[in-house]
Amino acid sequence: MTVTSLQHASTVRPDPRSATRPTAAPRAVRQVSPAAVARLLGGWRAGGPAYVALADALRAAVLAGTLAPLTRLPSERELAAALGVSRTTTSGAYSRLRDLGFLTSRVGSGTVTTLPRRAAAGLDGAPLRAGDAPAADPRARRPDGRGARRPGMPDAPGGAAIDLAQATPSATPALHDAYARALEDLPGYLGTGGYAHFGITPLREAIAARYTARGVPTTADQILVTTGAQQAIALLAQTFVGPRETAVVESPTYYHALEPLRHAGGRVVGVPVGDVETLATAVRRTRPRLVYLVPDFHNPTGATLSAEARAAARDVADRYGVPVVGDETLTDLALDPGAEVPEPFAGDGASPHVVTIGSASKSFWGGVRVGWVRADAQVVRRLARVRQSADIATPVLEQLAVVELLARREEILPERLDGLRARRDLLVDLVREAVPDWRVPVPAGGLCLWVDLGRPTAQGLAAAAVAHGLLVTPGPVFTPDGSARDRVRLTFTREPEQLRDAADRLARAWAQVT
Repeated sequence: MTVTSLQHASTVRPDPRSATRPTAAPRAVRQVSPAAVARLLGGWRAGGPAYVALADALRAAVLAGTLAPLTRLPSERELAAALGVSRTTTSGAYSRLRDLGFLTSRVGSGTVTTLPRRAAAGLDGAPLRAGDAPAADPRARRPDGRGARRPGMPDAPGGAAIDLAQATPSATPALHDAYARALEDLPGYLGTGGYAHFGITPLREAIAARYTARGVPTTADQILVTTGAQQAIALLAQTFVGPRETAVVESPTYYHALEPLRHAGGRVVGVPVGDVETLATAVRRTRPRLVYLVPDFHNPTGATLSAEARAAARDVADRYGVPVVGDETLTDLALDPGAEVPEPFAGDGASPHVVTIGSASKSFWGGVRVGWVRADAQVVRRLARVRQSADIATPVLEQLAVVELLARREEILPERLDGLRARRDLLVDLVREAVPDWRVPVPAGGLCLWVDLGRPTAQGLAAAAVAHGLLVTPGPVFTPDGSARDRVRLTFTREPEQLRDAADRLARAWAQVT
């Protein structure tokens, strides 16, 4: 069986004088078979010595909770046979884990998983989060992106955690003026009931005009204003995907797109990012009800679909009659000169099966909960009907503010992009210096780095980072099947001094798990 419970973990009592070893070998409360360990570890092999890779994979499983503390492991000989490796490999891995405090052995009890004191504190103090999900404690986040000190976290400047998990830039300075202008326009709506089910006309027209200017002829009746792009994704999942029906996504993909597809009862199938040929094969074989893609500055990899790949994705939509959604929330965030997207995902906008999503959150501020869907007018009406069971309509004041922000887009974005570019470059340099063994690609746009650790220890690193007052998101969170265990997402939206501090904490966390 695969052991997932974390119960009884608190019975492991480390020596207060030691950060790694308990005073006595604890007794196991469960055991796991050799075959179950092999299934749990999956593709654990990585570059470097095999015993190190095996130790890394077992340690990550303990830190992630998929291999519970106080579990008796198979003997070295039994595990070697199950994994198809030599006993020298399993013996070396177990020895390494004992040195690190993750295993203990004694005659009669066998080899038992434990948590070092520091790692246990990190897991108890702050469970891992994903994407833009809230912290476990609503008091844990401060306006500057730092969190309140949590149990088990070491003291940090200001007693705070640094959050590199959320991709949430601070507001544009133009936001206050946009709301002031919105308040001036608000009296014109006060004589109505306040519910604009499709969105207020000025905003729908402004969004349509923006699409048209980009080469996608669009009318206002093809636009549905939503309460953020997240609601747009949720509406599409609720409308098109039912229990046991298939949805195809890239793997990895935006975490908060996976959630509503699963909540709808859908079966989520992943295809490699940018591989439209494999996408077409998956659609042909699985006949999905929905396809979700992030074509521009992909979250989390930073990749951008070529013009040819976009055309191929539209062809898949039309050939199989499946709604293909292009999430263009990050389209404005081209950080390098010449990095603009090759063409809008919708192409000429003629396909009734191609849907695009946009938002004000990344371009202007996440606190402005305004997003939109561009689709065939029939699809827009269908989504609007489904939306009535949620919040009926988006607040009018926020919509008026976005009308002003879109009108000033060309004025606002350059300064915003300059700031994000500087922070991206700073974090890349800091991480490369702090952990030279990692591969840190530089994305041409977006808000995050997709870092290759070289070992399948992303969950272990994320858990260890918590104990150092740092929040990061491990790669498996972004995949339908729990792969990408050698990747971690780091966002670069925090202040420069926080990024410098974060890189130092990241290096210390990495030293703990290697």
